[in-house]
Formats: sequence, structure tokens, C-alpha cells
Amino acid sequence: MKNFMIKSLVLSVVLGLVFSTFLSLQLQADQKGSEKKININTASLAELQKLPRIGEKVAQRIIDFRKKNGKFKKIEEIMKVKGIGEKMFKRMKDLITVGEAAPKKK
Repeated sequence: MKNFMIKSLVLSVVLGLVFSTFLSLQLQADQKGSEKKININTASLAELQKLPRIGEKVAQRIIDFRKKNGKFKKIEEIMKVKGIGEKMFKRMKDLITVGEAAPKKK
């Protein structure tokens, strides 16, 4: 009976360690997958709504703004869109991009 309890305890500890390691690795993979920035020059309505505090109306304003004015040259220009101020920009600046920089001409 004593051996059974010891074996059960050891098995429980081992399974707990395996499970916690698996969860930790899964969390790291999820974080790496979410690190991809949203390109505000090409993002769809749904993609833009993934940004903090951006609902359907503001996302549509971003799309309308880029249709009217062309592509954003730098991420700070998103503050020209009605409804996006400095405070909101600070929340999203690490999550957005305007795409690859144009190669410099020699």
C-alpha cells in the first residue's frame, strides 16, 4: 500500500511537470504568433479591429483615410485619422507598421 502511494505521488509530480511545461511552451508560441505587426496600409477592416480600442467605425475611417490620401508613410500619420489621438497611438504603436521601407537609391 505504501509503495502504491509513493508511485502515485511520483506519477502525479511527473505528469504535473510535463503538463506545466507543455502549457508554458504553448503560451510562448501564442505570444510569438501575436507579435506580427498589422500593416495599416494593407489591413482589412477585421484586421484593424484587432488593435486596441479600434472598433468598426474607426477601422473604416482608417481605410477611408488611406483611400483618400494614399499610403501612410510612417506610423505616426495614423493620428491624422479622426478618433485616433496620441493616447490611442501610444497603445498601438508597437503593434502597427506601414510595411517595408523603400530601398535607398545609390
